[in-house]
Amino acid sequence: MEEIQRIVERHRYIGRFGTAIVYAVLVATAVNLFWTPGRIYSSGITGLAQLISTLTMHAPVHLGTGIMLFVINSPLFIIAWFKISHRFTIFTVMAVGFSSIMIHVFHPVAITNDPLICSIFGAVLNGCGTGLCLRYGISTGGLDIIGILMQRKTSMKIGTINVIFNIFIVMAAGFVFGWPNALDTTIGLVINAKMIDLIYTRQQLRQVMIVTNKPDEVANEIQRNLRRGITVIRNAEGAYRHRHEDVLFTVVTVYELYSVRESIFRADPHAFVSMTEATAVVGNFYEPKR
Repeated sequence: MEEIQRIVERHRYIGRFGTAIVYAVLVATAVNLFWTPGRIYSSGITGLAQLISTLTMHAPVHLGTGIMLFVINSPLFIIAWFKISHRFTIFTVMAVGFSSIMIHVFHPVAITNDPLICSIFGAVLNGCGTGLCLRYGISTGGLDIIGILMQRKTSMKIGTINVIFNIFIVMAAGFVFGWPNALDTTIGLVINAKMIDLIYTRQQLRQVMIVTNKPDEVANEIQRNLRRGITVIRNAEGAYRHRHEDVLFTVVTVYELYSVRESIFRADPHAFVSMTEATAVVGNFYEPKR
C-alpha cells in the first residue's frame, strides 16, 4: 500500500512540474505576443512587472518584465512557505521561475497591434494557465498566494479577489498608455478572472440532495472516495406514492461532482439526485492541504 501511495505521489509531482511548464509557456505567449505589442497590462504581479518595465524603458537600467516578475514575487514566496505549505511554495517558485525565464528569453512579436484583440487573447491564455496551476495545487505567485489566504477567511473566489486588487493596474494603464488602453486592460482583467474561475473548480461549491432507500450504502460509498460530511434525514415521505425513503445532504466542489455521481449510482442506481449551487459554506468544510 505504501508503495502505491509513493507511486501516486511521484506521478502527482511530475504532473505539477509539467503544469508549471505549461503555465510558463502560456504566460510568456500572452505577454510577448499579445500584451506587450498591444500595450495591455496583465493582472496582479505580472501587470506590476510590466508597469515597472515600461517606466524604466528609457532609464539607464531597464528592468525587464521577466526579471521583475521573479523579484517582486520573492517576498511572497516566504509568506507562502510559512502560511500555506512548503510543497506548494516549491512548485510556485518553479512556475514563476520558468515563466520569468521564458518571458525574458523570448522577445515580443507583434501578431496584431489591436489593443482589444491583444487584451482578449492574452487574458484567455493567462487565465487558462493560472487556473490550471491552482487546480493542480500550485500557484503563479503574487495575488494567487494572497487570494488563497483571503479565500480561507472570506470564501471569496480567487478570480474576484484578482479583480479587486487590479484597480491599480487599470489606473496605471490609463496614465501610461491612455484611457482607451485602460478600458481594454479592464476587459482583459475580467476575462482573466472568469477563465480562472471556470478552470479552478475546487472553489465552486454544489449542494447535493440524494433521495434513496439505501442511505447507509450511499453514504459509505461517498465517504470511501471523498472526505465529505453527510447529513441524513430518516423516513421522509414522498407526496405521490407516500413511500418512505431517506434524504442525504452534502456539499462538494465542482471538481468532485463526477466522483460523487459515480459513488451514488454504484450504491443505488435508482437514487434521485438534485444538485444546486452553494454560494458559501460557514463551518467545518474540509479543503485539501496544498
